[in-house]
Amino acid sequence: MRKLANAELERKNIEEFKEAQKTPIIIVLDDIRSLHNIGSVFRTSDAFLIEKIYLCGITATPPNKEIHKTALGATETVNWEYAKDVLEVVNQLKSENVKVYSVEQTENSIMLDDFQPEAETKYALIFGNEVKGVSQEAINLSDGVIEIPQLGSKHSLNISVSAGIVIWDLFQKMK
Repeated sequence: MRKLANAELERKNIEEFKEAQKTPIIIVLDDIRSLHNIGSVFRTSDAFLIEKIYLCGITATPPNKEIHKTALGATETVNWEYAKDVLEVVNQLKSENVKVYSVEQTENSIMLDDFQPEAETKYALIFGNEVKGVSQEAINLSDGVIEIPQLGSKHSLNISVSAGIVIWDLFQKMK
């Protein structure tokens, strides 16, 4: 098997990406401290044609050298918006008939492998702070909570890893 050259990967340019039909998923990053995590979520969102990213609270915004280092230009392709208050974003999305799910460990959460997205439905996924997770207030406003099954001793994943797992899973199920 021969490794493909970059020219063979059929990459979209910025304009083609902007015009492409998006996966009906919106990412909400709330109080993310790590610039590398933010950049990584942008890059994953680019890979799966995610509709939009909301950067909330203390989450840094582009242009930023450290975000760019990990995002590799995805801040130019993926639509994003800064909003100070995650709760306002959640309420706005719900008023637009977007189903909002926190990604967290809670009572009565739905395990990711059991979650089945509804056809013709747009979803927003909230990912929270690296230490504190998704705020209880945001969880309370959510339509539900998705939990990533974990079997080891830590039961904790890096936010960019969590985003990659959940985005990939929903992308596969929505195809």
